[in-house]
Amino acid sequence: MDSPPFKPKPAIPSHLTNGPSPLSISTEARDKKERDSIFAAIQSSNRGRQAVDFDRANGYFKPSGSNMDHAGGHKIVHSEIDVEGYNEDRVARTPLATSRAQSPYTQHPTIDFDGLSWPSGGTRERKEATEEQKEERLAKLAGAVRTILECVGEDPDREGLRDTPERYAKALLFFTKGYEENLRDIVNGAVFHEDHDELVIVKDIEIFSLCEHHLVPFTGKMHIGYIPNRRVIGLSKLARIAEMFSRRFQVQERLTKQVALALSEMLQPQGVAVVVESSHLCMVMRGVQKTGATTTTSCMLGRLRSTAKTREEFLSLINRR
Repeated sequence: MDSPPFKPKPAIPSHLTNGPSPLSISTEARDKKERDSIFAAIQSSNRGRQAVDFDRANGYFKPSGSNMDHAGGHKIVHSEIDVEGYNEDRVARTPLATSRAQSPYTQHPTIDFDGLSWPSGGTRERKEATEEQKEERLAKLAGAVRTILECVGEDPDREGLRDTPERYAKALLFFTKGYEENLRDIVNGAVFHEDHDELVIVKDIEIFSLCEHHLVPFTGKMHIGYIPNRRVIGLSKLARIAEMFSRRFQVQERLTKQVALALSEMLQPQGVAVVVESSHLCMVMRGVQKTGATTTTSCMLGRLRSTAKTREEFLSLINRR
């Protein structure tokens, strides 16, 4: 008598064919667990953080018991601008001990006491210049442009170039007008309390900046998203903040992080995401001359950095996934 044929044990667990797993949880329970986890993360991340007060006379931050930077154990002095050449008694250095000021987003506060946000040594001088000083600056810059024309072999006195030095000087001051702007004036009090805890995204913000290595343009689009923590900002302010930081001598990596950190400091949201896509003329007009090359950089903070599903939602909504 033949024995019954051998039936291998199915690889699919029985609960997938005969009903729900006893270990499964309902959607409501899973959502509640995620909300509780997020709330706990927010509470933990807010410890030691201080809300920004734009109306304080002695700085944006209230005095606290500790002014230590937890990331590196360094003191953050909000009443000083610790950049090379500005504070004579305290010259910042890179880890390589070069003469260049330390990276603007590593040790320095995001918002300085004057609201300029990572200013260079001459920023306040330019911002507070009188009309006479502005005319002197323009004439000095125009003279430098005339020298450039002579050095490349041109005649700056010919008809087509006669007014070019002054025109370019004015244009360059406009290209770098972000040095004269500050977050206090740009935000202008447009931060509101709102019970909204889902993504807010403004995408396809056009940016125009100058590469600090070759002083040629890079242009593209910036996408900004954040998850509010009971504080929202006027939508146009996101574009204005992007414009302020881009209208400076920049590298794309720093520009991306500066915008993200500024939003994180002002709103203290659950998460911030910034993505920048641009084309750099320093590698289109010169160098490798790859006209189709684009550069994409991103900076994710908070939940948008730690939670993959939230990050994927942001990337999907900006159509980059």
